[in-house]
Amino acid sequence: MAAALTTVMRAVLSTALFLCALGVAMADPKADQALIDAAGRGDAAAVQRLLGEGASVAARDGQGRTALLAATHAPPGVGTEAARLLIAAGADVNAKDRIEDSPYLYAAAEGRNDILKLTLANGADLASTNRYGGTGLIPAAHHGHLETVRILLGTKIDKDHVNKLGWTALLEAVVLGDGGPVHTEIVRELVRAGADLTIADRDGVTPLVHARRRGYAAMATVLAAAGAR
Repeated sequence: MAAALTTVMRAVLSTALFLCALGVAMADPKADQALIDAAGRGDAAAVQRLLGEGASVAARDGQGRTALLAATHAPPGVGTEAARLLIAAGADVNAKDRIEDSPYLYAAAEGRNDILKLTLANGADLASTNRYGGTGLIPAAHHGHLETVRILLGTKIDKDHVNKLGWTALLEAVVLGDGGPVHTEIVRELVRAGADLTIADRDGVTPLVHARRRGYAAMATVLAAAGAR
């Protein structure tokens, strides 16, 4: 028995030495967590150093977040350079956490446009959905991120995807928007992009009827002029 264990230990040690000789770093949970923390602070210098020391871009924290998702959660503009370094090191822009956010989806939902562009240039899955069953375009429209909506409409994203609530991006812009200039412009952008104006909610209420019921006159005008009913 002792001889067998000795043989196994020698094999493990031999493998570790072989990996080290190839420059393959052994897993280091502390370094991995430090990488996630640094990314969340937008500390690009620390991210670069930790990557060089072998921290893994695939590692996750207790919430299931990768370092790239942590960088995306940083305040606008703060995590961009860290995100750039992580993506260059092979970070997965579609890796979801425990609540089904990915770097791509979160950047779209929260208007982190610099990171959004990085994810789109590096394999973002336009068909991926969040915990509400929505594509990146739907929460972008809901939250009033006009430039984000424009960026996404420049891709092949499904403009008419219906989420678990029964709403499209157009419906959310009306139902969850404030009826002001920004949400009205988002409605206009969706109309210009060819969004289907006839898709109603689960109660059969169309975007135009919702706009009229809420007193969103400018939105209603845009929709009516485009032929909505």
